[in-house]
Formats: sequence, C-alpha cells, structure tokens
Amino acid sequence: MSVKIGIVIRIFFSCLVIGISCLQGAERPPSYRDKNPQRYKLQFRASELDPRCREHPEIGFVFTKDGKPADVEVATVDTRVDPQGKLVIWLMGANDALFERLNSYGLHVIQVSYANQWFSKLCQPNPRDGKARGDIRLEASIGEDVSDEIDIPKPDSIMERSYQLVKHLAEEHEVGRWKQFLTRDGKGLLWDKVILSGASHGSTTAARFAMHQKVDRVVMLCGPRDQDQDWQSGTSATEPARYFGFSHVLDGGWSGDHYCRSWELLNLHRFGEIVSVDSAKPPYGNTRRLISSADVGGNADRAHSSVMPGGASPKDGSGAYLFEPVWRYLYTQPVERIGKPVARDPECKVGE
Repeated sequence: MSVKIGIVIRIFFSCLVIGISCLQGAERPPSYRDKNPQRYKLQFRASELDPRCREHPEIGFVFTKDGKPADVEVATVDTRVDPQGKLVIWLMGANDALFERLNSYGLHVIQVSYANQWFSKLCQPNPRDGKARGDIRLEASIGEDVSDEIDIPKPDSIMERSYQLVKHLAEEHEVGRWKQFLTRDGKGLLWDKVILSGASHGSTTAARFAMHQKVDRVVMLCGPRDQDQDWQSGTSATEPARYFGFSHVLDGGWSGDHYCRSWELLNLHRFGEIVSVDSAKPPYGNTRRLISSADVGGNADRAHSSVMPGGASPKDGSGAYLFEPVWRYLYTQPVERIGKPVARDPECKVGE
C-alpha cells in the first residue's frame, strides 16, 4: 500500500513541476459509430474551403505551381482504432507513412497549406536580429502583424486554415468525429487537444507557434533549427515538458549547432539527458531529447530525413523501420512522466 501511495505522490508532484493537471484526460473522446470502419484519407484545397484565402507569390505561397494544385490539405483518421482525442497538425509536406502510424495510435491528423517557402527569400543574407525568423514564423502561424518582412493575413495562417479544415470535416465527415476538436460555439479549435508537429523547417515553426499558443504537445523531427536566433529562450505558453525532439547525429543540424542549442534554450535538459535510441528502449528515461547514429551511409541529407518514415529511414533485417518505437513514444508518451534534470552541456554553443 505504501509503495502505491508513493507512486501516486511522485506522479502528483511531477504534474506540479511541469504545470499540468493530473486530472487531464478524464474526459473520454467520443467513440466512432462507423458501419464500415476503415482508415480515411481526405484531401481538400484551402482556396476552396475558404474564399478569403489569397496567394502570396512574393514568397512562393500560391494556389497552383507548374499547373498543379499547391494548396492541397490532407486529413486522415482510422475508425478501426480507439480514439485518443488528440489532433496532430503536421507542418511540412504530407507524409502518409507517418500519418498511418499516427492514426494507428488513435490520433487524428491534418496537414495544412501554409507559408513555408519564405526561408530562402527573407532574412537574407542574415536576419537583422535574434528574433527576425521567429517573428516571420509566428506571423505565418497566427496571421497577425508580427513581422515587417512578411504580410500573412489571418485566413492564410496555420491557425485559421487548421480551423477551417476541421470545421469542414466536422460538417462533411461526421463519422470521423472531428467536431470534438472545435470549441463549444464552433468558432475555433480546442488547442489543448492539438499536437503540433513537423520536420526541419516545419518543426521549427511548430516550436515557435507553441511558444505563443498553448497546445497538448510539440513533436520536433530534425529540429528546431534557427541557430542564429534566440526566440527559443522566450516565455512559452506551452510547458517545456510538452516538447519532444528527435534527430540523427550526422544531420547538419548538429554540426551547425541547431539542435543542442534549441533544445537547451527550450529548457528540455530539465527533463532528462540526451538519449540514443540505438542502445536504449522506451521510455528512454522519460527524456525529451532523442538521437540516433543508425547507419545512413554517412549521408547528412539522408540523416536529416531518416527520423521520419520513408526511403531514408533505416530498417532492420526484416524490413521494419528501426524507429517504430521512437515515433510511438514521441507522440503518445504521457507528458507527466519526466526524466531527471541535467546540467546544460558546456560544449553546446548556446550563445547566451
């Protein structure tokens, strides 16, 4: 009995440390009532869902490119799996292999069209200060006037396009139970049910967005980047323990001092050391910082993409992805379970 009481007390104090309620998750998500349970993959065009959307050709944010739709948005859900009541908003090109896995965990997924082609066009040759890129990312996220280098109105922001897509899904795909992610009045998203995630550039924007808007979790694959910025050290609306990162050690983000720096500025060292998934098993000491040195043929570009399902991701002898348990951990590990804090790495060039 005393052991059980001790466990309860430790969990309670862990919740206090990271600023969450231990009662979170008490509300059960609505179950599916699908006569033909299956995995659904739905596609829409942002410009058709919301007539207020407009193009921004100066930064490559357009509706069509090379004669093909460039504003396609994707939604996936698997009604054969018990729902977890969480919505993943993916900020990068659609990756159906990843989405399949997320759906198999009971997660809903959407990928929205947003301003993500500006990186080689703005803040050139160098950003004017330590928050310039972060301000652009935030304006692309919320559609408010944050940066004088870009002009993204609300209908073209991640926030609004995500809402418009989920609202449409709630109306047109009732079997997917998308309505659970809308506010009671239907005028916005329930962000405390949202997992922001992306890869590289997208994971960096996900982190910046989550610092402004409190969300359930942030999963950063091969990111965040922005090694010459310090927005990562600001006050975050999302508790630091809700950020999870995973990257390969041969990724240029390590030689360029992107990852260790961003992770420390986000205070992820407070929740455990950097753990190699090659020699450890879940729950990896409940850390928020995971790495791998799996064989990628010494190719830095492949290393960068290897942390997502796809041709670059390493497999075992049977053809299964090596990182299957890692992906499940990143997206489903209870946030109240945290690792032991460690000191900052003196070899990491934080620049503060």
